[in-house]
Amino acid sequence: MRPLTTSAAVADAVVDYLVIGGGVVGLAVGRRLAQRGGSTLVVEKNRRFGMETSSRNSEVIHAGIHYPRESLRTRLCIEGRERLYAYCQQQGVAHRRVGKWVVAQGDAQVARLDALLAHCGAVGVAAELIGGARVRREEPLVRADAALVSPTTGIIDSHALMAALLRDLTDAGGDFACCARVVGMQKRDAAGLYRAEVATGDAAAPVMGVRAPVVVNAAGLWADRVAAMLVPGAFRLHFARGRYYVLAPGAPRLRVRRLVYPVPAGAHAESLGTHLTLDLAGNIRFGPDVEWTDANDDYAPGPAPPPIARAARAIAAYLPAVRPEHLVLGDIGIRPKLQRPAGPFCDFAVRDEAPAGMPGFINLVGIESPGLTASLAIAAMVDQILHG
Repeated sequence: MRPLTTSAAVADAVVDYLVIGGGVVGLAVGRRLAQRGGSTLVVEKNRRFGMETSSRNSEVIHAGIHYPRESLRTRLCIEGRERLYAYCQQQGVAHRRVGKWVVAQGDAQVARLDALLAHCGAVGVAAELIGGARVRREEPLVRADAALVSPTTGIIDSHALMAALLRDLTDAGGDFACCARVVGMQKRDAAGLYRAEVATGDAAAPVMGVRAPVVVNAAGLWADRVAAMLVPGAFRLHFARGRYYVLAPGAPRLRVRRLVYPVPAGAHAESLGTHLTLDLAGNIRFGPDVEWTDANDDYAPGPAPPPIARAARAIAAYLPAVRPEHLVLGDIGIRPKLQRPAGPFCDFAVRDEAPAGMPGFINLVGIESPGLTASLAIAAMVDQILHG
């Protein structure tokens, strides 16, 4: 990783593919396009790859069971899950299929589990329903009258995944430039090239031009702003700030062998609830919760204490051993959502802007969960749009 090399005397750089955003999706897209043989440049405004949504998430390989049947999220999650497991196996990226339980308490929640099981069958994802006796036998700390078992859910080292994608990108001749923020875009010129104005941090040449016939906007939390440089008003992102909680030093050691999720509040809810995840070392983490915000870059804990008591109540519904004094604040992440607060479900936007008169400009907007799982499938879809 290096800053974009600049010189006041050097003309605009010209590449075949410009990818804006160095998170997991941008790296997956850049890798795919570089392996086609064309010159590829991935630019990232931060000092290294994946410093925003891609590294501030649950690191879960999702099965694809929580999204509408015909949605891009479902299709790309299911396809991406299989691509990702195969890629991790080939590249030695640390991961594990630990499985997931979605747990229910009471008749109303069990009925929602029945509906979720039927949905799994409709989309072709393996799942089964188990009763409370088996829950207590296999996970004594978990309280549930029933659980939906998702055996294809897993966990992954997201940093190792991005490092492998970056290695593939550069091995294929592609370039990655950090500290390179796109501040403006110009439409295609007579030669069919878009021009991106890239802030470099270099006093001698603070803005460098990069020209390309293909531009892929994978800017994550900033994707609506990048899109607006060429297609004003096309998208508006909403930002869901989410806190994660970990066990405090001295808290009782909890032994849970799989991921545990509460039943979502409703079909296609804006959150999957404050769930229990594991890292590859077996450490437990809870979250994220949801706090809507206008800021897409505020990771500070804030002056007020975090709502640990509220989180503990949500967790205790399925893990009664947890008390507020057992939890401390961990990471904070922000999800870029096209879905507005309390609004209807919004799908991933993977949009070719050719109908708007901009062929070769691809917008990837609202790529929140399960974007990490879907990343390789999203890259394949972009390739298909561009090359058929």
